[in-house]
Amino acid sequence: MLYRLLLVPAYPLARLRLAWRARRDRAYGERVSERFGHVAKELPRGAVWFHTVSAGETISAVPLIRRLTEEFPELPFLVTTMTPTGSAQVRQRLGDGVAHCYAPYDFPRAVERFFERMQPRVLVLMETELWPNFIDAAHRRGIPVVLINARLSPQSARGYARIGSLTRDMLRKIAFIACQYPDHAERFLALGADSAKVSALGSVKFDVRLPEDHAQRVAALRGGWGADARKVWIAGSTHPGEESTLIEAHREVCRTHPDALLLLVPRHPERADDVERLIKSAGLSVRRQSAVQGEGLDGAAVVLCDTMGQLQYLYGLSEVAFLGGSLVSVGGHNPIEAAVCEQPLIMGPETFNFPDVVAAFSDAGCLFVVTDAHAVAQVVARLLSDEAERARLGAVARQVVADNAGASERILALLRAEIRARQHL
Repeated sequence: MLYRLLLVPAYPLARLRLAWRARRDRAYGERVSERFGHVAKELPRGAVWFHTVSAGETISAVPLIRRLTEEFPELPFLVTTMTPTGSAQVRQRLGDGVAHCYAPYDFPRAVERFFERMQPRVLVLMETELWPNFIDAAHRRGIPVVLINARLSPQSARGYARIGSLTRDMLRKIAFIACQYPDHAERFLALGADSAKVSALGSVKFDVRLPEDHAQRVAALRGGWGADARKVWIAGSTHPGEESTLIEAHREVCRTHPDALLLLVPRHPERADDVERLIKSAGLSVRRQSAVQGEGLDGAAVVLCDTMGQLQYLYGLSEVAFLGGSLVSVGGHNPIEAAVCEQPLIMGPETFNFPDVVAAFSDAGCLFVVTDAHAVAQVVARLLSDEAERARLGAVARQVVADNAGASERILALLRAEIRARQHL
């Protein structure tokens, strides 16, 4: 009741925040009614519902969803997200094979409206999407809630512990929690989850596969940009506060590799104008990916990648990968997408979002931790100069991915059982 009371003043703030974000990214101003439980009439009732939040969670869930849609062709599937980037990934990777809308915010009326309209048969949550009203609404209707690829950092666990009674109530209403690693499972148990409903099944992120058109599209990019004769490195999913460091690092790399090309990929493409100003103020020539139409880069030192859904292909084009969000207190982004493209990996010290994943690559010796522009430049310049070492480290990174694969099959077995139990409702 206290949680619901606290949500009352949050309602107008949620609308104001959407309006503010829409000033930078127009997509946040679209389909706003969905976020308050008003969904299109053509969306199917009784769907198997996956909630994947944003782009990263969506990409991880896609192989699972594809398998299940093939195995249960008679059932509708719904995928909800909270961000436009997640929405774009659903459409790009799953197309018309699933229904899609934004998930409602956790306001009681919005959640009730959504459940009454959609009447899902199973709710599958990715990672740590724990919303009390979501889970309570499903529980009251007898809809099983399964949390898969679950992770819980020490910081998050301390936060949930501060609202212990609400957390315990929420966790006890979940049918099963499939954690990525044993230490995550232990944190859920410490917060009050039922030990019979918690298991460590591994991370589905290690089961990533390259798109079927990956080689073809990478080759097209390389040829269209005239990048065959250049040394290419990438800084993927960067955030404010670290682009200036990476731009300075590239200036240093260019002193020993004058033909070096940096693919700079901001996590949020709507920041492209700000990032472009940083590049130009550093005296580097830049082309935007959205403006390159196959005529080459005109000798640009940086390609500012401002289009959605391209990161996996850009990793294939590069030779060394820096993972953003790790030089600032964001916590880093998933290095597996770069590793599957056989990239030596570089990250800053802030990797608390993926400590176990980062440790796997670090222990194998294919991930370098850096703290400033000079350290980034030293690693990049050395690797760009040593083709044999690049190939060796890239192969090691790819092997780490292979050695940790298999979680998807274990989670699929769990989801099949839940779906079959409600298949004929």
